[in-house]
Amino acid sequence: MQNIIIKTPKGKREIGPGQPVFIIAEMSGNHNQSIKKAYKIIDAAVTAGADAVKLQTYTADTITIDCDNKYFQVKINDAWKGQTLYSLYEKAYTPWEWQAKLKKYGESKGILVFSTPFDATAVDFLEKLKVKLYKVASFEVVDIPLLKRIGQTGKPVVMSRGMASIKEIKLAVKTLKKYGCPQVAILHCVSGYPAKAEEMNLSTIKDIVKKFGVVAGLSDHALETTFSIAAAALGASIIEKHLTIKRSDGGPDAAFSLEPRELKSLVQAVRKIERAVGKPNYKVTKSENENIIFRKSLFAVKDINRGEKLTPNNIRSIRPGNGLAPKYYEKILGKTAKVGLKRGAPLSWKSIKK
Repeated sequence: MQNIIIKTPKGKREIGPGQPVFIIAEMSGNHNQSIKKAYKIIDAAVTAGADAVKLQTYTADTITIDCDNKYFQVKINDAWKGQTLYSLYEKAYTPWEWQAKLKKYGESKGILVFSTPFDATAVDFLEKLKVKLYKVASFEVVDIPLLKRIGQTGKPVVMSRGMASIKEIKLAVKTLKKYGCPQVAILHCVSGYPAKAEEMNLSTIKDIVKKFGVVAGLSDHALETTFSIAAAALGASIIEKHLTIKRSDGGPDAAFSLEPRELKSLVQAVRKIERAVGKPNYKVTKSENENIIFRKSLFAVKDINRGEKLTPNNIRSIRPGNGLAPKYYEKILGKTAKVGLKRGAPLSWKSIKK
């Protein structure tokens, strides 16, 4: 498996096992067509400690057509149903004239800004912005012409796998790499809005690494942070969460987006999990070392005279750990005390006749 390496405003960043989890704040349409709010979302991501802010690059015309027949009617999700695809995307898209400004602003704050393109014209546009990384959305995993164009940029790609079969994922990865993509990461993703606990199947994250030999992570559409924190413990190298200033502001993705304080809490929890997961270790830690004394060891539990035999009646394995290790208990039974021992005296080889 090959880790992803990108240049960020803070310097070179490696993404993958053994590295800090790369946390992406997805802006999506939560700016509600206000660039001031878009700037605030970037500020919130920076304050929370996220590694990147992700935009989406499309217009209603590049992603669909203006048509209201039954095929283009949205009939699912309370936040979306009752609209046509075209009207939904007109509200949700991020104006292209903003994106250079948002990228420059984010980078001035030390955070990476990149995007999800939804067609070849969006890729061409983002290449002019010199983005360092591309995202492939779950719904676009099957758009092979788009993947071909993204691959041709020679940039690393993070791809969500929501709804995609193993066969579709293999073809997507093969296409990206065939046309020049140097590294691919795959995010486990449930394309339900919001995603439900019983559908998460977080064990898929490790299986992605095993099956596809790539960096793996989670694109989390649940409202809570529990699944992302669990994903970090299970080895996710990337976590993506939607971010909004206030869910009550509404918007296409507000219902399953975190507010700033929630994202900050998530980042803090993930960083704590990273420290806790650590590396395999069987050595005594610093905090354990001071407690070793409270292990059991062999003590006289009655006064023992010099020359008296050691028996289960006068020696026991008890706490603390100042005496001989309990593993010597049977070896010293029946032996003779070399010196007199008071009740509560730890046993040592010097106190026992050979």
